[in-house]
Amino acid sequence: MIELETKVKLPFLWGRAVFKKTNWNQVNLIVGPNGSGKTLLAEEIARQFSEKGFEVDFLRSERFNQEELLSILKEDFSVREKIEGVISNMFGKTIRFEETPDGSVVPMVENRAWGVEYSLRDGECHGLKEILTLLVALYGLKSPVLILDEPELHLHPQFQYFFMNEIRKVAAEDSKRIFFLITHSPYFIDLRFAEDLLGVVVCHVNRVPTSIDYLSEKDESLFRRFLPRFNTYHKQFFFSDNQIFVEGYTDQQMFTNLLDCLESHYGTAGTGVIDVGGKDELGVFFKVCSLLGTEGRIITDLDSLFAGKLRDVVCEDDRVIAWLEKQKEKQMPFYKSLFTRRELESPVTLEKLIYRFESYIVAIGKAVCEIDFSVSPEIDIFIEKLKALYDKYEKPEGLDTFKTVVLMGILRLSAEIQDILPIPLARTIPLIVNATWFILAAIESARVYILPLGCIEHYYVCSDVKYMPISAKDRLFHHEVEEMVSQSPDELRKNYWSLIEILKKACAK
Repeated sequence: MIELETKVKLPFLWGRAVFKKTNWNQVNLIVGPNGSGKTLLAEEIARQFSEKGFEVDFLRSERFNQEELLSILKEDFSVREKIEGVISNMFGKTIRFEETPDGSVVPMVENRAWGVEYSLRDGECHGLKEILTLLVALYGLKSPVLILDEPELHLHPQFQYFFMNEIRKVAAEDSKRIFFLITHSPYFIDLRFAEDLLGVVVCHVNRVPTSIDYLSEKDESLFRRFLPRFNTYHKQFFFSDNQIFVEGYTDQQMFTNLLDCLESHYGTAGTGVIDVGGKDELGVFFKVCSLLGTEGRIITDLDSLFAGKLRDVVCEDDRVIAWLEKQKEKQMPFYKSLFTRRELESPVTLEKLIYRFESYIVAIGKAVCEIDFSVSPEIDIFIEKLKALYDKYEKPEGLDTFKTVVLMGILRLSAEIQDILPIPLARTIPLIVNATWFILAAIESARVYILPLGCIEHYYVCSDVKYMPISAKDRLFHHEVEEMVSQSPDELRKNYWSLIEILKKACAK
C-alpha cells in the first residue's frame, strides 16, 4: 500500500466535486464506461505523482512511442532475451531482434512449421505487435510509476490474462513500482484478495469517480469468501452504472428478453442483467456496488425479506436509514399499531420492522395449519402447501420458505384468510399488507426491487404456479421462454406488464 494524497478537479466532467484518494495499491485499475474521463483522470494522477517526485511513464492507447520502446531492445540485452523467450513460447514461433545498418532493431519472426522468416512489422498480427510493445514497457521501462491505457487493445483474452499475471510478477519482484491500468476489459479485473478492491477507481458519466480507501474487518471477511466465485461475466458492472443483478439464469433470461420492451428514456442503453448464483451473492454484489459508488440495481425474490446477506446489508444501508427517517413523522400512527410505546423509544429500523412483520406472519402460518376442514379451492391449496412443509421439516416456521408462502397467501387471499382466523389474528392481516408495501418501498430506496408475487415463476404466463417451493423449474422456464421469443413487443408488454413495471423502476435514473 502506497500513501500519496491525490486530489483531482475536472469541473467540465463532474462539476464542483473533487476526487480524493490517499491509499494506492501497487496495481491499480481505472475502470468505467466510455466518456467517463478515465484517461483524463489518469493524466492528473500522473501529474500529481510527478510533482511528488515519482518518475512516470504513460503508455497511451495510440501507442505513439512504439518505435521508441522497441529501441530499448537494442540497449538492454536482458530485456531483449527475456522477451524473445516469452514471445516464442506464447506464439510457437521463433522471434529474434535484428539490428539494421542504421542501428534500429527489427523484430523478425520465423514460422518453424514452414521455415519462413519475415518482419514482424510487415507480416504479423496486431495482437503479437501489441503484446510485444506491452512487454517492452513492462520489462524495459524502469520508472517507479507505469500507466497503461487500454492494454487490452488487439489482445485475445488469454493474452490479457497472461499480461496481467506478468504485471503481478513484476510488482512482486519490485515493491517500489506502481502500476495503473485504464481498461474496459473484465480480464484485467484481477481481484484475488479483498484488499485488491482498494486499488479500483470507478469513473462515472457526469459524476466524480469513486473508490474504496478502507475495508472494515466484516467487509474484508465477506469479500474474501466471495472473490473465488467472482468470474469474468460478473465483472461487467465495473464498466457500467446500469447493471441489474438477479439470482439465477432464469431471472436473467426473462428480464433480458423484456428489456427491449422499455422505452429508451428509461435508460436501458448500456444496461445488462447479470445472474450471480444466489441470494447471498446478491448481498455481496450489493455491498461491492455500495462501497465502489456504482449504481447497482437488484431484482430479487420475496424470500429475500426473511434471510440472507442481502437482507443484512440492505438493513444497514444509509439510503434506507435516511428514507425511514423522512417517513418517521408521517408513519407514526402506523408504527404505533405495530410497536409498544417502549419499543418506539428507540428508532424504527428496517430490521426492527421486518422482525415484527415476521412474528405476525409466523403466528398466522401456525394458525392456518390448524384448520382441518375444507374452505375453498384457493384456501385449500394454500393450507396444503403449508402443511406439506410441516410434514417435511420439524420446525418449518423458522424457514424463509415458510414465511414467504404465508406472506404470498396473505397478499393473494387476505379477505378469505381473515374470515377463517380468530379475531385477534385476523386484525393483523391489514397490518401485514400495509407493512409489506411499506417495507418494499424502504428497500427500493436502496435500488433493490423485490418480486411481490414470490419469484420469477409466479409471473409466467404459460404456467399457473402457486407458492413455493416449485418443482420442475427448468421445464417450466424453457416452455415460457419459447413462448416469449415468439411474441411481439406489444404482446410482451401486455402479458408481462408487472415484470416490465419492475424493470422500469430498476432502469430509471
